[in-house]
Amino acid sequence: MAFERTRGEHRVTTDKAVLDLDAVHAYLTRSYWAEGISKERVRKSLERALCFSLVHGRQQVGFARVITDEATFAYLCDVYVLEEQQGQGLGTWLMETVMSHPLLRNVRRFVLVTRDAHGLYEKVGFRPLENPTRYMEIARPDLYKSAEGGL
Repeated sequence: MAFERTRGEHRVTTDKAVLDLDAVHAYLTRSYWAEGISKERVRKSLERALCFSLVHGRQQVGFARVITDEATFAYLCDVYVLEEQQGQGLGTWLMETVMSHPLLRNVRRFVLVTRDAHGLYEKVGFRPLENPTRYMEIARPDLYKSAEGGL
């Protein structure tokens, strides 16, 4: 059963039948965090994730993806609102909708990585890491630009 919220002519839905893979790929491939990502990698990333499509009519104008076990951990990523739709509070509304999803309300740890949208995420409760020295990562920033990155 899809989780949905409506605001005027905009709708946020987790119904993957509404999700426009071409639109999501078009945005992500030009984003700073997924520049050059292949459509196949985007498709694969959506398969097991909780996806939130922000639509205006039938047009995908925003998106958020959450990777979660639905109990203890969630990772928020790939959040965007198209530039021509910004300035209407849609990013905040999208994030409020994500945070109100029943499967996400009670996860113990909810994380994200952002370069420049701290203010947006602070509005819905995110804060800087309490103990950043406990976190570790394997980062492959140029993977999408390499032969292996195409999937």
